[in-house]
Amino acid sequence: MRPENQSSVSQFLLLGLPISPGQQGVFFTLFLGMYLTTVLGNLLIILLIRLDSRLHTPMYFFLSHLAFSDISLSSVTIPKMLMNMQTWQQSISYGGCIFQLYFFIHFAGLDNFLLAVMAYDRYVAICHPLHYSTIMSQALCTLLVAGSWMVAFVHALIHTLLLVRLMRPENQSSVSQFLLLGLPIPPGQQGVFFTLFLGMYLTTVLGNLLIILLIKLDSRLHTPMYFFLSHLAFSDISLSSVIVPKMLMNMQTKHQFISYMGCISQLYFYIHFVGLDNFLLAVMAYDRYVAICQPLHYTTIMREGLCVLLVAGSWIISCVHDLLHILLLIRLSFGADNIITHFFCDMAVLLKLSCSDISLNELVIFTEGGMIFFLPFGVILGSYIRIGTIILRVPSTKRLFKAFSTCGSHLSVVFLYYGTASVVYLFSSSWGSKDIIASVMYTVVTPMLNPFIYSLRNRDIKQALEMCVNRVKFFNWNH
Repeated sequence: MRPENQSSVSQFLLLGLPISPGQQGVFFTLFLGMYLTTVLGNLLIILLIRLDSRLHTPMYFFLSHLAFSDISLSSVTIPKMLMNMQTWQQSISYGGCIFQLYFFIHFAGLDNFLLAVMAYDRYVAICHPLHYSTIMSQALCTLLVAGSWMVAFVHALIHTLLLVRLMRPENQSSVSQFLLLGLPIPPGQQGVFFTLFLGMYLTTVLGNLLIILLIKLDSRLHTPMYFFLSHLAFSDISLSSVIVPKMLMNMQTKHQFISYMGCISQLYFYIHFVGLDNFLLAVMAYDRYVAICQPLHYTTIMREGLCVLLVAGSWIISCVHDLLHILLLIRLSFGADNIITHFFCDMAVLLKLSCSDISLNELVIFTEGGMIFFLPFGVILGSYIRIGTIILRVPSTKRLFKAFSTCGSHLSVVFLYYGTASVVYLFSSSWGSKDIIASVMYTVVTPMLNPFIYSLRNRDIKQALEMCVNRVKFFNWNH
């Protein structure tokens, strides 16, 4: 995101190790042997842990991830160093330098966290041997590893994005801010719409927080479906919070500018939580498929460890997805036109403002972005086709009613989410007022409606709410 006429750094020169020219071959052979030993040795550890059931314990589970992290950390730096030794081509492109640094920070941080997790595992094994299997459950182990990946990812992302801002010449005239035109609202109706969207935002936050609280407090809701629902509620709160507060502030203050870093940050988290919603809806569809089509094996299939893994995988894939698009975006140049015809920083609008070649961005959007959109949608569609096939084999009113009560809420959310998103990104060629209204639907309205859809059509949520209200009344009566 740099002006077209600047003289930006396109590559760097890596001086490499201080090795005399006559010893290049010896050191090349030495480091090549060390790298191959690292890769093959750690791959052997992963393979042995995978094949031997006696090694399916927390300690070796952590060790397998540490081995993978060590392979990745070495692969980030050593192949480039060996290639430089052999070809004497010691330059590295700007993008290559950024990517190398990001993954180096990521896997170095991941090693750090995994070593801490392994130390905790050894502490429990030695100091609490009788409770080891209870404490170091499969769900906790998965959560610790997923948390290590997430924290390492965020750590690397922060430092990389801050560095990208610095790796530009001091005297350049870069785009420092964008102008958000906002919603197409007549000036006399600003106050009405401000009140409307403020009410919708507060309803979204409080409604979804209530869903999370009820699931946390009521032990009857400690099931896979409500575990996924609590994460969807958190994602909906976050998605609205990324966009609506800034929109409300712009309406109230008439200051419609957003800084360069603010725009990048808003777009990053927007892509992240939209992707996370996408994956969570697919996971919930799979859960409904297992509940209806394989009810006798439901508890065995949808065990705690798998549920945590599915949610953690959704978070990690969403992080990789948005990081890829953001890193591709920050390499683009922008001219004098900094007006965003939207109420938030959307990728499609920013690409239209760019003066650079956006063919790579478009290719990644259509391939990787298409897969991220259509694969979860395929899982949802396949799950419900399978559910419908099973039910229609022996149709009965009772079975149809049970299936509808089990899947009705989820289906309503899926239609609302994918319907409005499709209008914006699949069936639109230009950004007009209709597209902006459709964006409002899936960024503001859908997150607000989700709690109502799940509570009004869900007996368990209603019972949990009644129990919570009765507890509050009982507490107030005693005091």
